[in-house]
Amino acid sequence: MTTPWHDRWREGRIGFHEGQPNTFLERHLAHLGTARRVLVPLCGKTEDLAYLAAAGHQVVGVELVPEAARAFFDEHPDLPPGAVEIVVADIFATDRATVGAVDALWDRAALIALPADARARYVAHLRTLLAPGARGLIVTIEYPQDRTDGPPFAVFEDELRRLWAGADVTIVDTGIAGNRRLEVDGIPPTERCYALTL
Repeated sequence: MTTPWHDRWREGRIGFHEGQPNTFLERHLAHLGTARRVLVPLCGKTEDLAYLAAAGHQVVGVELVPEAARAFFDEHPDLPPGAVEIVVADIFATDRATVGAVDALWDRAALIALPADARARYVAHLRTLLAPGARGLIVTIEYPQDRTDGPPFAVFEDELRRLWAGADVTIVDTGIAGNRRLEVDGIPPTERCYALTL
């Protein structure tokens, strides 16, 4: 099966790849706790995987595109065995047997990669994977969705709180996104980082 994401990786159109650990993750890593098994959905080859592993976490990424997973391990040959695992699969095809007992979540680019009609299903699926009391960090982006197209797609606070109803959700950081393509009338989009506790 080939998707637009496979095409993007094959053609090198991966502007969403940051190439360094995410600033919000660096600032708020402590929220995840210590020695957790951290789920990173739609992980690509993010540097966040290695950063989380270096911080003492066991990391499991889920990525649809095999080339992305291979690229991550090619670029990180010195990782300790088992520190990072990438499950090559559609996130919706995973279960606890596939990803293990995960008690933390880092979502920098998954929720915002999904169109509105897939987000409730995505969060409901994550809830089946995460242990009770799990902690997470979720990054969203806000811009006038009716004026320009994603992905990344705009996810505003009210939607995030609806999606994660029953969980403790707190905004812990806000910044200006560097994605000039999503600027409207010269105003850049806003990124928000939320701390989540189930």
